[in-house]
Amino acid sequence: MNEKLDSYLHKGRRRQLINYLREKVGVRDAGVLEAMNTVPRHLFIESVFDEWAYEDRAFPILSDQTISHPSTVAEQTSLLELSPKEKVLEIGTGCGYQTAILVAMGADVYTIERIKNLYEFSITLLKQLNYQPKKSIYGDGFLGDNSESPFDKIIVTCGASEIPKILFDQLKIGGIIVIPMGKGKEQKLYRFRKLDAKQYTKEEFGTYAFVPMLGNIT
Repeated sequence: MNEKLDSYLHKGRRRQLINYLREKVGVRDAGVLEAMNTVPRHLFIESVFDEWAYEDRAFPILSDQTISHPSTVAEQTSLLELSPKEKVLEIGTGCGYQTAILVAMGADVYTIERIKNLYEFSITLLKQLNYQPKKSIYGDGFLGDNSESPFDKIIVTCGASEIPKILFDQLKIGGIIVIPMGKGKEQKLYRFRKLDAKQYTKEEFGTYAFVPMLGNIT
């Protein structure tokens, strides 16, 4: 990558972030930490925020959306228990940062974004950075991608009131879906593991703030 785009200063700040995630947040997944140490987060946000890109902060992006805290990205990704070449459906591409982390970890990523300018922004940037997913979809995340199902893992990067049945149906038996759920400004982060067509296990992992999951495309 061009040194002007990803300088030694940026790389040093990324290493500091990784140390923070490991020592203060408690992230233990080596694959997640390695990917987050590789992907240049500052390129996914406006340049005015460049100095703070590797602090554990969320930032505004296009269309009144946000890029999540690095600790949130690390937690959600760790909960997927991801192995290389697994087929992952991502609901909510956003600016593409979470997508890039999944691709950097060797996943085959299928990602959906409902906001047209974010969809176009992420496609362009991910191609430039060589973190292209297997498939990028401009559409309704509630519908998933039945043409490519079933998926090993599903990650939802927006807050839902409940787990969408269509997404659960597109998950393999034994697969995992990580999703924030709640009706207010804050949600609980959950991990569901599919046991069969109707049954699952459910684990809760703290309180987070995500933008709401919406069905219409814009």
